[in-house]
Amino acid sequence: MLTDDMKKKIEEECHRCGNRQGACIEAIQTAQTFWGWISDENMEHIARFLGMSPAELDGVASFYNHIYRKPVGKHIVMVCDSVSCWVMGYEKLLDHMTQRLGIGLGGTTADGLFTMVPIQCLGACDKAPAIMIDEKLYTDLTPEKFDRIIEKYREGA
Repeated sequence: MLTDDMKKKIEEECHRCGNRQGACIEAIQTAQTFWGWISDENMEHIARFLGMSPAELDGVASFYNHIYRKPVGKHIVMVCDSVSCWVMGYEKLLDHMTQRLGIGLGGTTADGLFTMVPIQCLGACDKAPAIMIDEKLYTDLTPEKFDRIIEKYREGA
């Protein structure tokens, strides 16, 4: 169920966009910030509030990488799978990350700390391979550098 604070923020976005449907991404992001992900039930609440069908809203949501339709970990590890990252060692790094975290792409660690997802490009081709954890970009990655980065997140958990 949408809280009053969520409704207020979504209404502000609707006003800024000029119509309710135009604010659908912002509405989903607002709700996701609160819930962490968007369940089918919550998609229905948001759609109803915006005057859209759940299918219309899901069609928009499924287009975007950062809309999560199932529970995710505390930290999102976005793994760049662009051509540059492939050339610079993506496969070796991904194999290491998979072993280190114990999950594949789309998976969440058993402790709920990390979810690893692919992303088309992080715009760091000159410093490939690259990942982004939450909003922080890490470049020129090696398995050893990845291990040090992950440990810092584990220590801060």
